[in-house]
Amino acid sequence: MLRAGRPADALPLAEQAVADAAVCLPTHALLATILVRLGRPGEAEAVISRAVELGTGVADAYDGLAYVSMALGQHERASALYRRAAALAPQTTRFWYNLACCDRSLGRLSEAETACDRSIAVDATHYPSYLLRSELRVQTPDFNHVAELQARLARQDADNRAQMFLGYALGKELDDLERFDEAFHWFASAALARRSRLAYDVSVDEQKMRRIAETYPRLPSRHARDATDSSKYIFIVGLPRSGTTLLERILTGLPGVCSNGETDNFSRALLTATPAGEGDVFARAAAADPDAVAANYARRADPLSSNDKIIEKLPLNYLYVGAIRQALPKAKILAVRRDPLDSCFAMYRTLFGEAYPFSYDFNDLARYYAAYDRLMGHWRVVLGGGLHEVVYEDLVREPDREGSAIAGHCELAWSAEAINIQNNKSVSLTASAAQVRRPIYGTSSGRWRHYHRHLRPLIAGLRQYGVSVPADA
Repeated sequence: MLRAGRPADALPLAEQAVADAAVCLPTHALLATILVRLGRPGEAEAVISRAVELGTGVADAYDGLAYVSMALGQHERASALYRRAAALAPQTTRFWYNLACCDRSLGRLSEAETACDRSIAVDATHYPSYLLRSELRVQTPDFNHVAELQARLARQDADNRAQMFLGYALGKELDDLERFDEAFHWFASAALARRSRLAYDVSVDEQKMRRIAETYPRLPSRHARDATDSSKYIFIVGLPRSGTTLLERILTGLPGVCSNGETDNFSRALLTATPAGEGDVFARAAAADPDAVAANYARRADPLSSNDKIIEKLPLNYLYVGAIRQALPKAKILAVRRDPLDSCFAMYRTLFGEAYPFSYDFNDLARYYAAYDRLMGHWRVVLGGGLHEVVYEDLVREPDREGSAIAGHCELAWSAEAINIQNNKSVSLTASAAQVRRPIYGTSSGRWRHYHRHLRPLIAGLRQYGVSVPADA
């Protein structure tokens, strides 16, 4: 029922399944998941609290409860539950991997590395554990996994998944060691392995962004009324690996500011209110009742009606800037911009999940970046001062000055302590989760120059599609 999109019908079945349970069951996590889907987080919390007090169940039960706990923002509890699952089934590698991911999000990087090592010891073909381990710290000549990764990749049974995960891991470690030519070989090999399994056509995304700009040719004339206090919301948008997480960490270092992280809260709120009828999805979404969108969004983003300013940090929300302004007219929209070559190469050298399929091929990257650049130029004209742009290079060079200006735009009281992001204990679930546990650094600016000769096709592509690149490129 849940998989069929019928959580309300699934609920009584799940409740019946755990009604007489004497031990913790995987079904408890299923029940909690259904309640979350139905927008009843308090009841989901109660289910988890009761389940953990029952007799000891199988490891999958605690692994499932940990996953739902993460969704509910209870990360410390999730860590304890993942640890319990791994203790109950120490020969199951995914429990160690899940624990490592959770520990990384909490900034417990050495514990996460230990969990990765346990995962690999149980199953040497669990390739995601190698990549996660490589990302947890800056590798050094005396302490790295280069030889191990090279040996695994040299094996005859190194399949597509091995080429992908191990290739990115080896490229990252070689980059840390400043062996840039070798690093690029493995980044390129891993990106090719990933791209070969994707059915992706960049022209589809180009057309989507054209239609979005056509749908919002000017500042929306219909706005939501003041039933929802939209001034409490801050949206951080921009391409992945452009500095959105850094900006989030700085702002959440200020009192009275919290973050929902990378959620699809807004797009789901918009979709729920989008009317049926004629026209494509873009036109129908633009016709959605802004009051309904705002109410839908507030239920998802702020179910407890807190007094905090709330950040939504989903890079892809750049697609919804017009809709955000229409439904939440007083929300602050911060767009992070980074040098196009640093931005594109940072994406190219990252293995994402299902998102950002354009990032594994230089031509796709150049075309997508150009389309994105045109869309952001459109929002710049349409919103004017309603779109506050943050230049990544300026932020890392003068974080106090830039941070103060951003806080002022967001009507927040500034404190220079916020730039000490290494002291920020809040959870991070992004690809930058390990990096943001270190003080702000600017060494990533201009990093593309180490790979200049390898990036010539990307540079040529960006120029071909009208993107301005540094003169020395």
